[in-house]
Amino acid sequence: MGEKEQLIADIMGAQIRLEHLFAGDRSDPLFSSHLTMSQLKIMLLLARHGTVAGGELARMVGVGAAALSGMIDRLVVQELVTRTEDVHDRRVRRIGLTRAGTELIEGIITAGATKQRELLSRLSAEELTIVAQAMDLLVREAAAVQPPAPED
Repeated sequence: MGEKEQLIADIMGAQIRLEHLFAGDRSDPLFSSHLTMSQLKIMLLLARHGTVAGGELARMVGVGAAALSGMIDRLVVQELVTRTEDVHDRRVRRIGLTRAGTELIEGIITAGATKQRELLSRLSAEELTIVAQAMDLLVREAAAVQPPAPED
């Protein structure tokens, strides 16, 4: 293995070890939420797309309307989502996050950032400069391989 390949392997290995250390932290809100994977997926979609018609949400999740209805019922009981009538079509039910649902998802999403901030705060200014330069390089290369955004 060449020097460059070895460095890449070392960096990837360190990233995996870091992810495992973060994943082992049981204070993460994901571990205390008791959400199923399907419920988490629903809540993440709602956090991204806002209030969504039930049929559209079922398509996004990849389940039938009846299966989605049961999942939503359980989230409604936990007061994490709401189910309301569409103002334009009473047959359509719109699903959205409650304040508690929004707070839970935001806590799950930002938990990693909080851990990363705590970790970075332990580094010296010189070490932070190195990490910042490395992150700039990664962002530059990631941006270079992104397809152009579609025009409206």
